[in-house]
Amino acid sequence: MKRPAIKICGLSSEDTIDHVIRRGASHVGFIFFEKSPRHVEPDVAAGLIAHVRGRAKTVAVSVDADNELLEEIVYAARPDMLQLHGHETPDRVMTIKALFGLPVIKAFSLRAPEDLARVDDYDGVADHLLFDAKPPANATLPGGNGVTFDWRLLAGWRPTIPYFLSGGLSAENVAAALHETGAHGLDVSSGVESAPGVKDAARIDAFFDAVDAAYATA
Repeated sequence: MKRPAIKICGLSSEDTIDHVIRRGASHVGFIFFEKSPRHVEPDVAAGLIAHVRGRAKTVAVSVDADNELLEEIVYAARPDMLQLHGHETPDRVMTIKALFGLPVIKAFSLRAPEDLARVDDYDGVADHLLFDAKPPANATLPGGNGVTFDWRLLAGWRPTIPYFLSGGLSAENVAAALHETGAHGLDVSSGVESAPGVKDAARIDAFFDAVDAAYATA
């Protein structure tokens, strides 16, 4: 197996950023969604992204954001990539790419085979995909809920666009997730936290250790 890209999402401090980069994170994500405990304001993110610059790819995550908010994020924080975690259509993704000139990760929530069927509409539109679990019925967040989906949904599926696997990943299950899916990338947030929005150094280390162990025995 080829070692995947690893994206740690929902970051909010320089110390944690430094730690995940030391451990091998290729991407770091910042959440721009006020309902999330991981939300950061664009001016705060600007300093954090400047701190990262050149050491890892920076990803600005939004949920059905309008052009005004995206413009504020892009011009204040200057991320390397945008992640669209809402109901953005292919046309909307194309519009955002044309407006801001940045690569786009389009997120999808999966629970059943029909959820995967609509991904084809984004072929040639999104630069990367991200597969997350559908949120629980009472959830207020589209992602970061610490729940997994049935990875067998991806069995036999041959993507034309590289993708990140997300949804409830942790040190305990990441080896199984890699074995089941062969994902190009991993995206983790709640699985390396001690509380919502609070990243935990020991859990971060355990996650990277588990990925390394999976590749040592592959």
